[in-house]
Amino acid sequence: MMPPMLSSPPAAPPISTPWARVELPNGLVIVAVENPTADVVAARFFVRPGMGAETAGRAGLTHLLTSVLTKGTAHHSALDIAHQVESLGASLGAEANADYWALSLKSVSGDFAELLPLAAEVLRYPTFPDAEVAREQQLTLQSLRMQQEQPFSVAYDQLRRALYGDHPYAFSSLGSPDSIAALTPDDLRQFHATWTRPAHTVVSIAGRMPPQALIETLAEALGDWSAPAVPFPQLTAPAGRTPGWLVYPQDTQQVIVMLGYLGPSVWSPDYAAIKVLSTYLGNGLSSRLFVELREKRGLAYEVSAFYSTRQHPAAFGVYLGTAPGNTALALDSLQAEMARLCAAPLPEEELAVAKSKLLGQYALGKQTSAQIAHLLGWYETLGLGLGFDQAFQAAVAAVTPEMAHAAACRYLRQPWVSLVGPAGAVEPLRV
Repeated sequence: MMPPMLSSPPAAPPISTPWARVELPNGLVIVAVENPTADVVAARFFVRPGMGAETAGRAGLTHLLTSVLTKGTAHHSALDIAHQVESLGASLGAEANADYWALSLKSVSGDFAELLPLAAEVLRYPTFPDAEVAREQQLTLQSLRMQQEQPFSVAYDQLRRALYGDHPYAFSSLGSPDSIAALTPDDLRQFHATWTRPAHTVVSIAGRMPPQALIETLAEALGDWSAPAVPFPQLTAPAGRTPGWLVYPQDTQQVIVMLGYLGPSVWSPDYAAIKVLSTYLGNGLSSRLFVELREKRGLAYEVSAFYSTRQHPAAFGVYLGTAPGNTALALDSLQAEMARLCAAPLPEEELAVAKSKLLGQYALGKQTSAQIAHLLGWYETLGLGLGFDQAFQAAVAAVTPEMAHAAACRYLRQPWVSLVGPAGAVEPLRV
């Protein structure tokens, strides 16, 4: 039995009502939801494609851009912006993501109209001052050095590069020391001018204001925004690669054992089933890997699973941290747990617990205005539409043991193996 497709969602989200979605003449999409639970308005400005537009030589550019975005415009210095926002107890910040970058604004309802023009100015007219860029470059280089001391980060970095090759999904969000050191303020200005345009921007907003009032306020601030004359560049999807072994000797107290797979994108009919399997394997103290490998067998200091929601095929992984002397046994045990998924369907009761856990955590993640604005804006940015909120929950509820088994056999058969730890523990396992 095939799972339901997620690309034709219901028309309206039940998260909160009333709600509205409009597209301005310049192509900018606004999603507005009234949330009367608190006197707060939260807005998220999503700009596609984020890190998906980077190249190896400019990896980390989106992170650097978002780090400096609020540090100056043509009319406001970094100090001006910080004073105006913080004097009202509000927040304004930006972040980078694989499929977008986002600017976030949150304030009490009465201050939102005053702060929105400032946020719009930051979005459209950042100047990326040289001194601010240089400062953030040094902070990023420091963060990269710290990452190289963390076995999990090293294991995940080498797995990601193996899965994606030269596709932007392969890059660390922070970039590399070489790419970050080579970036200039002009690189940031050019990137912003090329990719930041209204037709590739979604503004999602939630708060204690009627949707029409929210939309009118946003339309006034962003309705005159026009696209640059530069054609929008074309992007490519990642190609599949043959799995193999990745071994990185490092003088650490524990060994990270990681298995990685190229899982489905958010558009796949298998997306919900793989999400359920990720929850089943490694989400919380009651998860299969925690109970079997840590509690019962004492093989893991830490153990978990990960599976990102992505526009393109996404990395699925399981990992554990173990004592160097247990490396071979831990690897065999982790591989055996993954092989079990395709050997036979999971018991109905085990799958039911994972589904309930996933749906419960999902519900808890959309309570505040900021959470609601993020979720609906994210779905709209990915092209899924507002109804994906309902479609996803229905798809999770519909997953059967047979569907989960079929999805596991399609995606989780042959892993990349990523090992990081003392040479004496990991080198003998190299294949």
